[in-house]
Amino acid sequence: MLIKTYGSAVFGVNALTITIEVSIGGGNKYHIVGLPDNAIKESLRRIESAIQSAGFKMPRQKIVINLAPADIRKEGSAYDLPIAIAILAASEQIESPETDKHFIMGELSLDGGLQPIKGALPIAIQARAAGFKGFILPKDNSREAAIVNELEVYGMRNLTEVIAFFNGTEKPAPVIVNTRDEFFNNVSSYEQDFSDVKGQQNIKRALEISAAGGHNLILIGPPGAGKTMLAKRLPTILPPLNLQEALETTKIHSVAGKLNAAESLMTERPFRSPHHTISDMALVGGGANPQPGEISLAHNGVLFLDELPEFKRSVLEVMRQPLEDRCVTISRSRSSVEYPASFMLIASMNPCPCGFYNHPEKECICGSGVVQKYLSKISGPLLDRIDLHVEVTPVNFNELTSSSITENSATIRERVIKARALQDKRFSASHNLYYNAQMSPNMVRNVCKIDAAGQSLIKGAMEKLGLSARAYDRILKVSRTIADLAKSKEIKLEHLAEAIHYRSLDRDSWSG
Repeated sequence: MLIKTYGSAVFGVNALTITIEVSIGGGNKYHIVGLPDNAIKESLRRIESAIQSAGFKMPRQKIVINLAPADIRKEGSAYDLPIAIAILAASEQIESPETDKHFIMGELSLDGGLQPIKGALPIAIQARAAGFKGFILPKDNSREAAIVNELEVYGMRNLTEVIAFFNGTEKPAPVIVNTRDEFFNNVSSYEQDFSDVKGQQNIKRALEISAAGGHNLILIGPPGAGKTMLAKRLPTILPPLNLQEALETTKIHSVAGKLNAAESLMTERPFRSPHHTISDMALVGGGANPQPGEISLAHNGVLFLDELPEFKRSVLEVMRQPLEDRCVTISRSRSSVEYPASFMLIASMNPCPCGFYNHPEKECICGSGVVQKYLSKISGPLLDRIDLHVEVTPVNFNELTSSSITENSATIRERVIKARALQDKRFSASHNLYYNAQMSPNMVRNVCKIDAAGQSLIKGAMEKLGLSARAYDRILKVSRTIADLAKSKEIKLEHLAEAIHYRSLDRDSWSG
């Protein structure tokens, strides 16, 4: 008897319908075809134990399992459940005609329990797009899949419950998640706040500019100056995710298996802070079965690289193209997947190995040329892609112990949101362009026009600092953001001067 059930394979952040065909006939061997990986080839051992634990029998006949389309490689253990249901239906232990009306996915334990899967959200989106009635999956993934409306989602604990569902003896209510309520009730609930930070007004200003225009930023300063503390508070002043961004971000984290059972929709901008020992592949994504890397997990949020010079040079260099294109393409011999990577890069570093170069009080003990050698670990092309270079100095005792109330994140965020609103209006006719940092060189020329005095100022800065054409464009973008925060239609001289000020690493004082 031939039975078909349906599941899905995830490629990049999208899913593809997979048909699981099971035929039972004469003979006594089991065969799985359709380019399965080792995890799928081993599945029959798990399936047999799970079926027996549920009180049913594994057929002692020839079983042929085909995963179609047969020219696409299938990977992972999430096909255990649809194969088990197809085997039971083909052996007439399940009589329901509903098996071909649902997507079925889940990994089976030996006792029949269902383990979580990756990519439940894109699979649910594909199930709805393909016209299926419902989606049966492990309970731990049910809330994640249930944010897709017009699809009945059933979260199951074990194989016994799934069999009871198809036999009609027990049918639980579908899991329902009100996406909009879930989003608006949980959006922007942060534990940290800028009101915790004493002093550092110039750094707060730089972070506000960075947030308002989506600009990359690097903080340079001695140990204990507050670089990491300030960077971790940046998400609290970023504009809240809109619903579309939340769905995009959730889909990526779903594919990577980073969502917990209680989470259905990501409502906060991601903040990723990988350790400096990270590999190239872990940062940009990849592997035999390509998975999103840290830059994609930071999509619509912040990628924070602490102690930037300690990262391997090769790791830093692979970020150059994603920083420009805001996506990363991972190519293999059989396929190519694309992951979005529109993130803000925030980095921090000491100015030298001892950490006290340019310190107002402590003396640097690094030898001649050591500072330049340390800074040269970060290539010029990468620094060019970082819009704001900000020096962080230690907070003095009086500021640290001051009882004065400092500006909180909510107040700063209001200004950032207003600046972003101006940019939304400015770029309303442009596709996939939302803030100043995303402008192309042609658009910079049209949007960031400056007068003769401004041209003279930036010309002098370029000649003195030896800035590249890319740095020139980024100065104009930052000055446009500063003007937006000031609610100014034109880029004035003071806006341009402040933007030039944020090119610390281009100055002679950092030559070592």
